[in-house]
Formats: sequence, C-alpha cells, structure tokens
Amino acid sequence: MPSLVLPMFLFALAGAISPGPVNLVAASLGASAGFYRALPHVAGASLSYAAIVWLMGSGFQGVLLAYPWASQWMQYAGAAYLLYLSARIAMAPPVQQAGPAGAAPDWLQGLVLGIGAQTLNPKAWLVALSGVSLFVGAGPQASASLLLFCGISGGVCFGAVAAWAALGRWIRRWLAHPPYQVLFNRCMALALALSVASMLMP
Repeated sequence: MPSLVLPMFLFALAGAISPGPVNLVAASLGASAGFYRALPHVAGASLSYAAIVWLMGSGFQGVLLAYPWASQWMQYAGAAYLLYLSARIAMAPPVQQAGPAGAAPDWLQGLVLGIGAQTLNPKAWLVALSGVSLFVGAGPQASASLLLFCGISGGVCFGAVAAWAALGRWIRRWLAHPPYQVLFNRCMALALALSVASMLMP
C-alpha cells in the first residue's frame, strides 16, 4: 500500500494542476476577489472531487458503462453549466478593488460554486475513472486503496486549485485598471469555453 502513495500523488497532480474549468474559475475569483475569498470555491471543488473518486471506486463507473446515455447527459449538462459560468465571467463588470482582498468570504456561496463546477466538470469524472482503474483493484485491499486514493486526490486537488487562485491573486494589482479587468475576464471566459469545447470533442 505505501508503494502506491507516490504514483497516486503524481497521477492526481497531473490531473489537478492542468488548466481546466475549475482552475480557470479559481484564477478568476482570485483575481477579482482575492485569494482568501476564493478558498470556499477551492474547498468545494476539492470535496466534490474526492466524492467523485469515491463514487467511481464504489461502482458508479459500472452504471455509466451500462447506460452510456447517462454519461453523455452528464457531459452535456456539465458543459452547459460551465458555459454559463464562462458567460458570467465574460460579462462581469470591472470591480473596485479598493477594499481589502482578505475580507471574509461567503463560504456557503463559494462551496456551492466549487461543488457545482467540479461535479459538472466532465474532466473530473474521466480523470477519476482512469485513476480508479489504475489504483483500485477488486481484491481484499480495494476499500483501503480507494480511501487512500480519495484522500490523496482531495488533498492534491485543494493544493492545485488553490495555486490557480493564488496565481489570480498575484496579477490582481495589474487588474486594478478597469480595461485590464475586462480583458482578463474575457480571456478567462474564452479559455473556459475552449476547455469545455475540447472536452466535448470525440
């Protein structure tokens, strides 16, 4: 079992740190509201991903394989939600950044946003399915392997999404100028839409 920790970590890191819808939203939140206020989104996305890994390891992948239409429906529903987020980001007006970036975040709203974005993220389900297939077998150690993989996946996801939020926070000073904010928001929205389109391609 200990021999699986490093491979699980590297696999989870490769899936979590790469650009994707959840990370792009985190960067946008970090830039517009500050790192601290992006943390609820980070936490929600991480909890959701750990739950997705657990579901896939608990047999949900069998349901998706038995009913391909359910997988396709989930993919389209996720794409619609992520494109909605993309439109929201693109149309967001410039905000005054004079207030403190460390103001108390709205944890409930942020958690819901993070959970929704990750749950409806087709990439999350595909990565989780691949990871479960690689690291969770059907033998007597399957339950322990699944719990270990869930813990590593959730922790790595938190660190990776938080890194994207920190990246957004890092460029916050540059975004003090409203025209730069508009440009940044539209670039992030375009990147999010393109990431969704790439996931829908066969």
